[in-house]
Amino acid sequence: MKLRTALMATVFTSAAFAANAQEVTVMSWGGAYTKSQVEAYHKPFTAQTGIKVNSVDADNPAAPLKAQVEAGNVSIDVADVEFSDAIRLCDEGLLEEIDPSILTDAPDGTSAADDFIDGAINDCSVGNIVWTTLIAYDTNVFSDNAPSTMADFFDTETYPGKRGMRKSPKAMLEMALMGDGVPASEVYDLLETEEGIDQAFAKLDSIKDDIVWWEAGAQPPQLLADGEVAMTIVWNGRIFNAIASEGQPFALIWDGQIYDLDLFVVPKGAPNKDEAMEFIKFATSTGPLAEQASWIPYGPARVSSIARVGTFHNDDSIDMGEHMPTAPANLTNALQNDFEFWADMDSELSERFNAWLAN
Repeated sequence: MKLRTALMATVFTSAAFAANAQEVTVMSWGGAYTKSQVEAYHKPFTAQTGIKVNSVDADNPAAPLKAQVEAGNVSIDVADVEFSDAIRLCDEGLLEEIDPSILTDAPDGTSAADDFIDGAINDCSVGNIVWTTLIAYDTNVFSDNAPSTMADFFDTETYPGKRGMRKSPKAMLEMALMGDGVPASEVYDLLETEEGIDQAFAKLDSIKDDIVWWEAGAQPPQLLADGEVAMTIVWNGRIFNAIASEGQPFALIWDGQIYDLDLFVVPKGAPNKDEAMEFIKFATSTGPLAEQASWIPYGPARVSSIARVGTFHNDDSIDMGEHMPTAPANLTNALQNDFEFWADMDSELSERFNAWLAN
């Protein structure tokens, strides 16, 4: 009887899938991050709903999303973007609004509104992870005298070698100020002044000849592995994967880390808007967010998910909680990205940054 019931359930599920044949296209950042989403979100979502997930990647999904909406030729249904981009794109009218009532409550009945961390639910976006930008270095290069602070990154005399940096003003200017001795708590107040901006660029100038620029998240771990740089700015999930999965001799410096949110958004005119909303509802529920954290050390955007974070998916000896940006030991002199600052200043500072690069 049980076998017959199971067979009938399979038949009905298959028939429903064939009848609907729905799909959703999700754009993310690639590499170990997309892999974590495929395992924690995409596969279980398809198994539960029958909706196929097409996964595509970009160096920064906000850019192709904006281009597609403005061209009136949208192929993306869901995109994973940074906090400041989510706010800016929403303000520009390029995103669909997301009704927060669709979000699932926590298993103990706590409402989604109370379960998500501050800033994770907005008019056009729903948070999924807390990630961070920090420093990694090659332990073989600095075996006797290991760097430990943001100032050490900018000290090429005591710690010689090339430096990897993201080709973007975002986070680089903040780190330049912290490397120049500015406490994390004072960074944005200073960056809102011409003097502060000048100070940040002057600090970047001090190591400009030693900088190797990167644009995609997979590049900094490879730059370290290839010996092209001795230290690099990097996203914590990418470098963790290189250490835990590939056995690379890298170490992290948490001093001066800049942590941020990534959020799911739906571009205006998404071809599969209903399926997109279903995907976001599923992916941002308690279980999938906790499951993703077993693949990559990005903190879940829900309190109920944080409590369920366990060990690395293929190594029970690695406690993933210790590697999260929000672990208490990692928050000393940490800076939370000011999304309002970058939503307002991104264009202006990007123009100045590009002019500085050209010189």
